[in-house]
Amino acid sequence: QVQLVESGGGLVQAGGSLRLSCAASGHTFSTNVMGWFRQAPGKEQDFVAAISGSGEWTLYADSVKGRFTISRDNAKNTLYLQMNSLKPEDTADYYCAASKAYSSRRWQYDYWGQGTQVTVSS
Repeated sequence: QVQLVESGGGLVQAGGSLRLSCAASGHTFSTNVMGWFRQAPGKEQDFVAAISGSGEWTLYADSVKGRFTISRDNAKNTLYLQMNSLKPEDTADYYCAASKAYSSRRWQYDYWGQGTQVTVSS
C-alpha cells in the first residue's frame, strides 16, 4: 500500500516562502515520477510541478515557474516543494502524488496524499 503524507503547509504573508514535504512509503520511491497538485477553494485541482524518478527532469505549471522548485531525496523517500515569492492566488490545498508516467495530467497519477493547506495573506 503506497502512502503519501504531506506536511509544511501554513499561513504566510505575500512574498514569503514555505517548503512542503511529502513522505512516501510502501513502494520503491525512486522508480516513481512524483508530482504536486493544488486545489483552491471552489476550483478544480491543478498541476503544479513534477519530477522524474532520478530527479533529473522537472516540469512546472506556468503560474509557478521561477518561484517554485520541486526536488526529491530518494535516500529519505521524500518529495519537496520550495515555494518562494508566494502570492494570495497560491492559496490552496496542496497534494503530492505518484505516477509511472512523467506527466502533468491528474488522471495519470495513481496514488495521492491527503493534502496540506497553504494560505497566503495579502
